[in-house]
Amino acid sequence: MIYYDVFNSKYGAILVCADTEGIRQINFQDGKNFTPIESDWIHSREKLEAAVEQLKAYFAGEIQNFELPLAPRGTDFQQRVWKALRNIPFGETRTYQDIAIELGNPNTSRAVGLANSLNPIPIVIPCHRVIGKNGKLTGYSGGMKLKEKLLMHEGILAKSFSLNFNQ
Repeated sequence: MIYYDVFNSKYGAILVCADTEGIRQINFQDGKNFTPIESDWIHSREKLEAAVEQLKAYFAGEIQNFELPLAPRGTDFQQRVWKALRNIPFGETRTYQDIAIELGNPNTSRAVGLANSLNPIPIVIPCHRVIGKNGKLTGYSGGMKLKEKLLMHEGILAKSFSLNFNQ
C-alpha cells in the first residue's frame, strides 16, 4: 500500500510517497522527472503529515535535519551510497570520490554518481550536496537550477558554483 500527498513549496509541487515502513519517494513534480500518481495509491495527508511538515520547515530554514523513517528501494550498493549521503552535514558538500573513499573503494566514483542520480528521496537523502571533483555542479534530478538554489538555501558559497555552472 502506497500513500501519497502533494504540496506546494517555493521550489514547486512536491510529491511525497510512503508505505508502512517509511518514506519511499520524494519527487519535484515540476521537473523533468514528473512522477504520475498510480491508480492504486491512496491520498493521505494524515500519513504524510510529518514528512510534509518537516520538508516545509527545512525550506523555511527552521530545521537542518530530518527525523523520518525512510524506506528507499535499491541495491545494496545504492543503499550504502544513500546512507553515506545522509552523513553529509547541512551546509557542506562532498564529491563523488569522497563518497567512494568513504565506502572503501575510491575507484567507484562513477557508480556512486549513478546511485546518487537514482536517489528516490532527495532533500532528506541530500544528493544535492554532492558536487564534481573539480568543484562544479553536476546533474540533479530536479534540474541544475534547483540544485543551485538548494545549495544557496544551505548557505554554501553558491557564487563560485554559479560561476562554474554558467561556464
